[in-house]
Amino acid sequence: MTVSEEINLIIGSLALLVGLLMFWTFPIIKTTEKNGQLFPLLSIIIPARNEAGRISPLLRSLQEQHYQSFEVLIVDDHSTDQTANIARSFGAKVLQNKAVDSGSGKSTACWHGAQHAKGQWLLFLDADTSFTDADSLFKILGFYHRKGARGILSLQPYHTVHRLYENLSAIFNVIVFVGMNVFTIWGSAFKAAGSFGPSIVCNKKDYFLAGGHHKILGAVMDDLALGQAFMDNNLPVYCMGGSGVITFRMYPEGLKSLVEGWCKSFAVGSKSTHPVVMAMIILWITGGFMSTAALISSIMVFNISGMASSGLLYAAYALQTLRLARRCGNFNRWIFLFYPLLFLFFSAIHLYSLFRAHVLHSVSWKGRKIDV
Repeated sequence: MTVSEEINLIIGSLALLVGLLMFWTFPIIKTTEKNGQLFPLLSIIIPARNEAGRISPLLRSLQEQHYQSFEVLIVDDHSTDQTANIARSFGAKVLQNKAVDSGSGKSTACWHGAQHAKGQWLLFLDADTSFTDADSLFKILGFYHRKGARGILSLQPYHTVHRLYENLSAIFNVIVFVGMNVFTIWGSAFKAAGSFGPSIVCNKKDYFLAGGHHKILGAVMDDLALGQAFMDNNLPVYCMGGSGVITFRMYPEGLKSLVEGWCKSFAVGSKSTHPVVMAMIILWITGGFMSTAALISSIMVFNISGMASSGLLYAAYALQTLRLARRCGNFNRWIFLFYPLLFLFFSAIHLYSLFRAHVLHSVSWKGRKIDV
């Protein structure tokens, strides 16, 4: 075995250990309370822009919830499709977000909805989310209640995959969790990067105290900025996995939508990740490439011992990547046999997002040009 092959194996093995440490914990909601407990009136606020093809599962799952003490406010953000009519057909109240700006429309829509909310508690949901079962809402509110009903409870939904190209989101999902800083072996030793955006629970008093979405109108990553606004006011922010409670399907429109969506997210999102966590992410991805290089090199020279050791490392990396990604979504297990392609796609989109952010100073999303 050559020196370069040994170096590749050593770095790959070290990176495998780092992968274990960087995504050490994965808290999800588990309830021990009996259904039927009463909570304050809840206002569910759903910003929606051209979501006619995706919003029905969410509204249907809301109708199926055992806990029904809530109002549903759909904030129509300049939709040109049937979003508003579909929302009304499910009995939701539709508000029109008439504000026009050059930035992200989601924050203005959420702020508009919060101003019209009657509930003491607020639940902001992305239109592509839906609840896993009829007790999901009860579980979420029960957990928030047990935490003292202060600050933010944010959940990253479980990603459901239907088409082959959607598996390209696997590594992005892992990094979304790890990049929040609170899922490493050190737990809360690092400050949270913010909050997850698709599902956010807070009480109205804390929301307006922190300035709500009005304070972050210019932010591209509204979820991270909102969480930071709460923390700036010494309010807690809880980040958890939504597995077993809430789910979503990301970018079903096609590969172009997937690229635009992740480019927008990673253009500025990585700035909030702690340097130590970022270093771990970089080492983990680098180790994946180096373990692949070691295997290819040993095969090319037909080194039996090299093929055995590098093959074991490659298999271990594939299993670890599978394990981490399956926490986040139902990604196809067989795709992880080719995990270097997933790493390569992630790296390419991340580099493209940096180019958009630091050279072009803009990203595109849903027909809008968003200044970065």
